[in-house]
Amino acid sequence: MGEKTSFSLDNVRFPKNNQNSYHFPDISSLWPTLHLLNSSTLVSISGALRIYLAFLLLQLQFNILSCIGGGLVVYSVYTLDRALDSEEDAVNRSELTGARRDIALFASVLTFLIGAYFLFLDGLLLLAFLPLVTGFLYSKGIKVGTHHLKLKGGLGVKNLVVGITWGAFIAGIAGWYAESILPVFAVFLYFGCKLFVNSSVYDFKDLKGDALAGIKTLPVSLGEQKTRDILLGIHLFSHSLLSILIMSGLIAYEPMVLVYSFIAGIVCIDRFAAPVEKESKNRLYKRLFVVDGESSMVVGLRAIMGV
Repeated sequence: MGEKTSFSLDNVRFPKNNQNSYHFPDISSLWPTLHLLNSSTLVSISGALRIYLAFLLLQLQFNILSCIGGGLVVYSVYTLDRALDSEEDAVNRSELTGARRDIALFASVLTFLIGAYFLFLDGLLLLAFLPLVTGFLYSKGIKVGTHHLKLKGGLGVKNLVVGITWGAFIAGIAGWYAESILPVFAVFLYFGCKLFVNSSVYDFKDLKGDALAGIKTLPVSLGEQKTRDILLGIHLFSHSLLSILIMSGLIAYEPMVLVYSFIAGIVCIDRFAAPVEKESKNRLYKRLFVVDGESSMVVGLRAIMGV
């Protein structure tokens, strides 16, 4: 009891830092992940408003849940495409490097389920899968035996896929209860041409990455001037068709759609159908305003002017 004991630190083992020390969570992926999640927000809002404009052109009572559901499906498909790694994105969207793709995939699935449910309420569930299936075939494709079916790569295929898929999606939702197929087909052509042009304009921004990945977009294969001429021709055709159909009474007279959309398309082709090595913030915001902000401006001006 009275014996003194000696104490030494020689045999005491302390925990190693790399095993038990507290580590702060890695937040290096936070900003790229938020950027990835937000990158499809504007285009989804634009998609929902285009469905609303399609209802107006077809002179049908619009269903707000169908518009919202369509917008959520748009968000889901575009987020899914950006969450699935592709060769050209390493160049075209370098700001997304390091993003948590699993979080983006979860957000894509969640928004698709909600959007599909809203469309289901209006009897449009199958239509919700059209852009999802087409988008997957475009981005990844499917293997059937020794054959690999993939839509990406052919001359103008990317733009045709965008135009036909989203044109059919918009016109299909708005025209589901239409009595005549002709106005619905006209709306499909109008929005299909519009989205074909817009996607081709975006290809100028992605020119370098698409060329490295071997994707034969119009600017890559045909050159800048010839592509601009083609886009201008398609733009003039779609608006001439819209004018004829308005005068014939097949679709509603919507001056804001006709006038603002025509001007925005001309500005889009003239100012943004040109390659840039690195897009400035100023040019980016202008492009987003003219291209993705077009439907918002049409709806806003229509509400203000009452026409």
